[in-house]
Amino acid sequence: MKRIIVFLSAFFLTAIGVAQKPSPELLNPTNHALLLIDHEGQMAFATHSISTTELRNNVGLVAGASKIFKVPTVVTTVAEKSFSGPVFPEIQEFYPESTSGYVDRTTMNTWEDVNAHKAITGKNKKKIVMAGLWTSVCIVGPVLSALTEGYDVYVITDASGDVTQEAHDQAMTRMVQAGAKPMTSLQYLLELQRDWARQETYTAVNDLVVRYAGAYGIGVQYAREMLKH
Repeated sequence: MKRIIVFLSAFFLTAIGVAQKPSPELLNPTNHALLLIDHEGQMAFATHSISTTELRNNVGLVAGASKIFKVPTVVTTVAEKSFSGPVFPEIQEFYPESTSGYVDRTTMNTWEDVNAHKAITGKNKKKIVMAGLWTSVCIVGPVLSALTEGYDVYVITDASGDVTQEAHDQAMTRMVQAGAKPMTSLQYLLELQRDWARQETYTAVNDLVVRYAGAYGIGVQYAREMLKH
């Protein structure tokens, strides 16, 4: 009987240990790199699959999250000085061009630009998270290319956009069929935080939520004031 009790105790302890181990599919601050592609004025003007306000807020969540959690990040632009214009202020806030070294390109597919490819692969991360404009061109290209090279690729759908909802949706379908994993901007932030007991990032994450997460942010602001968190 004693042996049975010892065996069962060991079994349950092992089971608990297994249950606490997170899936390798989940993102954490050290297992991936972030690639932000062509979040520029000219690209946003023709984007109609998502409102500009919502898009900017979502980009702010993503850029802020990567900064808080020190995720290796590459910002790339296309024809910044001659056509597309500067990146969104929400990116510049966390990754100023003067210190972040944006990679400007002529290629629509970021993966085909030598400097951009070196910047991304130089992070030495097998998981790459991407977001940008437009989904059907500037995201499809590098996503399919990275998948072909064996990378595990995630696409932040609501920090990306296209000229029509149809264009965005079909691009997402094509990438998911090829093996890309879709997620949202708020999901990205919360997946990195994962545990509210992580006090070192708790305040910064909630400050970011208040600023960019819409109704959820208002809820956090309300709780802070009314419940004195």
